[in-house]
Amino acid sequence: MNGPAEVHPMIQFVFQLGILIVFTRIGGYWLRRWLRLPGVLGELLVGMAIGPYALGRFHWPLVGQLFALAPGGEAVSPELHAIATFASIILLFLSGLETDLSTFLRYSVAGTVVGIGGVVFSFVLGAGCALWFGLAASWMDPAALFLGAIATATSVGISARILSERRKMDSPEGVTILAAAVFDDVLGIIVLAVVVGMVRASGDGQDIAWSDILAIAGKAFGFWIGATVAGLLLARRFSRMLKYFKSTEAIAALALGFALLLAGLSEMVGLAMIIGAYIMGLSLSRTDLVQVIQKEIEGLHNVLVPVFFGTMGMMVNLGAVHAVLKIGIVYALLAVASKVFGCGLPALFCGFNRHGATRIGVGMLPRGEVALIVAGIGLTSGAIGQDVFGIAILMTLVTTLLGPLLLAGSFENPASGLRKPEDAAKTESKEIILEFASADMADFMRARIVRAFRHEEFYVYRLAPDTPAYQIRKDAMFFTLECEGNVVLLRAAAQYETLARLVVAEEMLTLRSMLHMAQKNIDLDSMEHNLVAGLFGGDSEDSNP
Repeated sequence: MNGPAEVHPMIQFVFQLGILIVFTRIGGYWLRRWLRLPGVLGELLVGMAIGPYALGRFHWPLVGQLFALAPGGEAVSPELHAIATFASIILLFLSGLETDLSTFLRYSVAGTVVGIGGVVFSFVLGAGCALWFGLAASWMDPAALFLGAIATATSVGISARILSERRKMDSPEGVTILAAAVFDDVLGIIVLAVVVGMVRASGDGQDIAWSDILAIAGKAFGFWIGATVAGLLLARRFSRMLKYFKSTEAIAALALGFALLLAGLSEMVGLAMIIGAYIMGLSLSRTDLVQVIQKEIEGLHNVLVPVFFGTMGMMVNLGAVHAVLKIGIVYALLAVASKVFGCGLPALFCGFNRHGATRIGVGMLPRGEVALIVAGIGLTSGAIGQDVFGIAILMTLVTTLLGPLLLAGSFENPASGLRKPEDAAKTESKEIILEFASADMADFMRARIVRAFRHEEFYVYRLAPDTPAYQIRKDAMFFTLECEGNVVLLRAAAQYETLARLVVAEEMLTLRSMLHMAQKNIDLDSMEHNLVAGLFGGDSEDSNP
């Protein structure tokens, strides 16, 4: 009698996890494939639909009330919350791995200025919205702090896809957007560290003294700088230690394990787990293990990260969102304005005209993964309620939908985005188009070109895990590489076209040499005959007449 009752929670968890994996993947695929919208929107909407505030509250045959409210009124069970937390750590660990630290430190003055402007404007307007509508009593109220922090993070992958489709990756606006997004990510994580520290120190949500605020900010920034510097200094030794195991699976598993340890340490010192995970990824981003770790963890990422976004959707109380719909719309509009003006105005002082500044502003508009993680941290910690969480989700949906549309529309006008025509001429890009007989051959050449640039000590940055588009940088040199179907496209500024052609030509010669050696030294007909003969259990030599 007691057996089924004891295993039922685990059975329910397995059903919940299975349904989330299946339907979030389907929802994300459908939006990405048919509506050409970010898959995260589909995953969020699926979570909202099957959560305890919608279909999950009904009783279904065999499984009963599958997504009921957990004990204590929580929208997500502790087991699912643990999976979602693990997924967020994976997501930020990979984000750190993909961060081009060189860009953050020295690449683009314009990108740095634009990134700072976007973060400052977004935080002030986000927190100000909470004060305006009475959601917060002061600037130091948790609701104000979290709405400010949520508004800061830009989702660069969404804008990168539009820039890639419009072939504007290496345009002055494209370069500035991507450089600013790197700075935006790093600064946004630091803002989150300070906000989480302040909220936890206040305990009951009351204001805290400025001296305490400065101490918390110093601790958060000190942990960030100390852990990052230590990680970068020890990264190569750590990389050599990982290589000792001579197994890509072991290397990736150990790297992820250390990311979890640093995430736990980050939580222990009063910051968020994702900060430690991001620092670990950032530390390894300058090593030659980046591609190995990304490839091995990609499967885990593809399975669990949609579950994270699904659980974020499940937490949305549709009734609470309806009650604050007007506030949510205003917050979303302020989030749009904060990036358009916060990033666009500084761009006007960095050589861009009105067209260029507008493109940069709308390119920084979409919010995504980090914004949802910050909102989830605020809700699960009790710092914000369902109303504020719903406002944050609504803003994420609106900016993610508007961003690609506005960015694509801003490039309909072919006018230069630079104030000086001679500067526009200098940035004219040249295209090197390689068309192959098959997509597999094109992907092989893409990998060879990436490897060749890395061998020449260029920094190669993949813009998104599911997008075969890359930024390639070294000092002032900048290239973009894309692979779509059976076509490889390399773009370079006119003054660097010769270098780009030399790299590609060298790889083409290497490929020709490989094919020639294969034809010369390998009897393909004999190999095929031996393989076919082996299928039937016969001796290949005996089968010859």
